[in-house]
Amino acid sequence: MAFCVARLLIIAAALFTTGLRAAPPAGESPGFVPMVVNGCPIWPYTRCPGADLRHARLAGANLVGADLTGAKLIRADLHAANLAGALLDDADLTAAKMNHVNAPAATFRRARLVGTDLDQARLMRSDFSEADFTGANLEMARLQFAWLARARIAGANLQEAKFVTTNLRGATFEGNFLRYTIFPDSDFEGCEGCPDKENWK
Repeated sequence: MAFCVARLLIIAAALFTTGLRAAPPAGESPGFVPMVVNGCPIWPYTRCPGADLRHARLAGANLVGADLTGAKLIRADLHAANLAGALLDDADLTAAKMNHVNAPAATFRRARLVGTDLDQARLMRSDFSEADFTGANLEMARLQFAWLARARIAGANLQEAKFVTTNLRGATFEGNFLRYTIFPDSDFEGCEGCPDKENWK
């Protein structure tokens, strides 16, 4: 009995010192050992604001609903990762590999996406308000109903990207490659350098 009580106290202390991070995915086997990078467990709904994940190998990781607010993800490999509903406000994703990432309804407010590879990324209904996409690759990215108010998109590859009903109010848009890029029903009010509505094709 005393051993059981002591074990429970140790577990409780461990949870307290790790900041009560979200539990691992339900249904995993008893021997499930999650990936942990610099103290951040890599699983759905994890809570790792400000985490140092620079150069982390997170390809295919399931980070649905994760809180990575202000995280350092410079040059991280997030190829085909699932970031649906994740929080990445103020995160630094400079030169991160995010091709084929699935991130609908995620938030990237004020995020740094300089030189980030978002080739064929699914970014529908995500919030990129005031984000910096300088030199980013958004080829064939899907941005239906995304929010890019006051975002900076400069020198980016937007070939075949789909800005459908996208909010680009107050954005800065300059020097981008726009072959086959479409902007149907998008809002360009106050956008500096955005295509004319009559010539969005």
